[in-house]
Amino acid sequence: MKDTFKHKGLRNKLVATLASKGITNSAVLKAIGSIPRHLFMDSSFLDHAYQDKAFPIAASQTISQPYTVAFQSELLEVNPGNKVLEIGTGSGYQAAVLCLLGAHVYSIERQLELFKKTSKFLPKIGYVCKRLIFGDGYKGLPDEAPFDRIIVTAGAPFVPKPLMSQLKIGGRLVIPVGDEDQIMTLYVRKGAKEFEKHELGNFKFVPLLENKS
Repeated sequence: MKDTFKHKGLRNKLVATLASKGITNSAVLKAIGSIPRHLFMDSSFLDHAYQDKAFPIAASQTISQPYTVAFQSELLEVNPGNKVLEIGTGSGYQAAVLCLLGAHVYSIERQLELFKKTSKFLPKIGYVCKRLIFGDGYKGLPDEAPFDRIIVTAGAPFVPKPLMSQLKIGGRLVIPVGDEDQIMTLYVRKGAKEFEKHELGNFKFVPLLENKS
């Protein structure tokens, strides 16, 4: 599958749509304008790849709405060289955005089917993460902690304590919290036990899966 001038034109329109919805971070907009989102989707959805909508992917998951990806990415305030933990690799689209923002990306996926597919696909199209892990996102990645930034790309009924503890002081955690609908929540770590909390509107995500075994 190719990335054509038509696709690039559709991406430019998408970037304009996101800007009109309030996304202002130029690096985030540039990343979304660069990434061939149609390659991350099932071929039956190619005509819809640059609409500002979520669409189904494998394992009953979705590729997030571009606005949601941009909103979370903007909240993270990624600086080049930041060590970023992503919970929920999914299609790999958010990880690709983080890579273009200059992050060193560590990403965990709970669904084996998606993990196998995305761990091959991302490097094939030029997005290289530090580590892609098949595992339980609720536990984070203690052997690589602490992280400058942590992003959760699925709805969590509560904020997992391991993620809070794996965040550097001064770091930012962006997580959608709730059961049916979620509130996008930003935590900024101010000290060993002090976190600043910001609630930033309602979103709808697929649920964050936990390893029950």
